[in-house]
Amino acid sequence: MSVLATGIGSMPGGDALGNEADNARSYAEAVRVVVGELPDVVHVPELPGRGAGASMTGRGLAVMSGLGADLQPAGWRLTDHSGVDHRRARSLLAQDLDAVEELTQDFAGVFKTQVAGPWTLAATVEKPRGDKVLSDHGARRELTESLAEGLRDHVADVRRRMTQASELIIQIDEPALPAVLAAQIPTASGWGKHRAVHPPEASAALELVCAAISDAGATPIVHSCAPGFPITLVRGAGARGISLDLDLLDTSSYDALADAVESGDRVLLGVVPTMNDLPTDKQVVERVLRLLDMLGLDLSPNLVITPACGLAGASTTRARQALALAAGVARSLA
Repeated sequence: MSVLATGIGSMPGGDALGNEADNARSYAEAVRVVVGELPDVVHVPELPGRGAGASMTGRGLAVMSGLGADLQPAGWRLTDHSGVDHRRARSLLAQDLDAVEELTQDFAGVFKTQVAGPWTLAATVEKPRGDKVLSDHGARRELTESLAEGLRDHVADVRRRMTQASELIIQIDEPALPAVLAAQIPTASGWGKHRAVHPPEASAALELVCAAISDAGATPIVHSCAPGFPITLVRGAGARGISLDLDLLDTSSYDALADAVESGDRVLLGVVPTMNDLPTDKQVVERVLRLLDMLGLDLSPNLVITPACGLAGASTTRARQALALAAGVARSLA
């Protein structure tokens, strides 16, 4: 039985004040690390160290279709026309995909790329006149529709580049989703919190995005490295896989996790620490097997071993070691 391994997305490297040539070299090196350590499930590295355009939010805005954005001192905001930083984010994404395509020619395994989800974007991007998109029903619906339409084009673009890949996975990053559902997103003033988004509306937005990805021929999965990941909600919205940090998984979610495994969904299990001392291969293997035993499950071919979250805050050496450990655990389990 094969067990796979991959990364979450972000990697160390790059400099917001550095020149383009140096950043391009940093990105190419990150791709080589991913390809070298994770030959079965290659993912598109994200190097947020290069600046706002390369951050998770910047990447998400770069994918959107029909909406412009601009970078202000307070962060990203929606606009009628794309500002220079938004255009740079789009250009940077295209350049990165060019680099990945060049360094993964004839790759025939599973290929994964990531994009910020509608609720994380709504919680981090402002409306044209201020305050978060989350504060306005119409604005968050427009943002979701723009993201879904842009993802159709994005999947088609990646498909053209990765013609030999056996499967294309689009990871929808939703670290803010639990906070959105729990009314924990601060207002612009910082004195209050935005109202909770009710589960049916949260599900509807994710369903639109997941459907766009599926219709374009890719597999949508949802990732969150925050406590309170609503596994049942995202699976009900059409996600065909989940990605989570095992340390943040509450025991009340074990049944939902077991159901995802038994249903044949991709389950990306974050068991390799991103910042603390790395455990041994044997320790991580034993932890995974204990979890499966607790859930009453056998080892599943849809299980994917990953770091607990992104690796942007790690050193280059540590990031490589974490990815190598994830791959080693997958081989040992197999």
